[in-house]
Amino acid sequence: MAERIADTDKVGEVQSRGNAPDWGSPAAGAGEDLADAVQTTLAVHGGGIAKSANTATELIGDSIAIVDVSKHPVASIPESELSLADIERSRSRPLQRTIYIVVILVALIGPYWLGRSFAANRTEWLVSHLNLLNAQGVAFVSWAVTFVTLAALGLMVVDVHKWLWRAFFAISLAAEQFIAGLCLLRFNFWYSTYVVYGKSAGLANAANLGIIGAVFAVAAFAVLWVGLLVLIRKDSPLNVLTHSWASFIMFFVIEAIALAIVLGALLTMI
Repeated sequence: MAERIADTDKVGEVQSRGNAPDWGSPAAGAGEDLADAVQTTLAVHGGGIAKSANTATELIGDSIAIVDVSKHPVASIPESELSLADIERSRSRPLQRTIYIVVILVALIGPYWLGRSFAANRTEWLVSHLNLLNAQGVAFVSWAVTFVTLAALGLMVVDVHKWLWRAFFAISLAAEQFIAGLCLLRFNFWYSTYVVYGKSAGLANAANLGIIGAVFAVAAFAVLWVGLLVLIRKDSPLNVLTHSWASFIMFFVIEAIALAIVLGALLTMI
């Protein structure tokens, strides 16, 4: 205990000399005193007077101070000899991608074929039930299903790690293709629908116009969005329009305009 008090007195004496140096003494002597003070302080700390894992003794100006230091965490990622290509290859999961591609192909082909089969083989039953609807309602339903399909596709591209958007896209795509099959969607659909449905072809034409309107709207959005990426500089305030949330709002606005055109102008010609 006496030795520890003597060491403490020595530190106080050296710190007093460091805080109020003798300006008449040579600079080399002052440097030696400060070096001796640092060594003595470290020895005292090692003896147990002040011991902390987050402090360090530093020379600040002409005085010695104990300062806090940040505690760096221990590295939790082990060293690995794998390259970036190896890591991406391990995360690719080709079997899951192959299965999903097969599911999308089934959703793209199967419901359309089933809808065309209903239109060809059960025409009278379809006409008797579809006459309960009006053209605007049918167009809205087909537009809404197509809109959900395209929105799910965009969310799936943006957030590739969630299977929720992939499931939404597959289900909505199957529903859209089934409606397209029922309404005999093709480039000259008005001839096919008139041959199959006769006087009730207006409802099928309205559904086809709803699907086509949604598809043309997403094409217009793609052109506009790419144009904004090319024309707007990164430091421009208008660059906010290229953010994900702003792009989705713009996509919805363009789709709503397309729906208004379909309901207001095109359906008057049916």
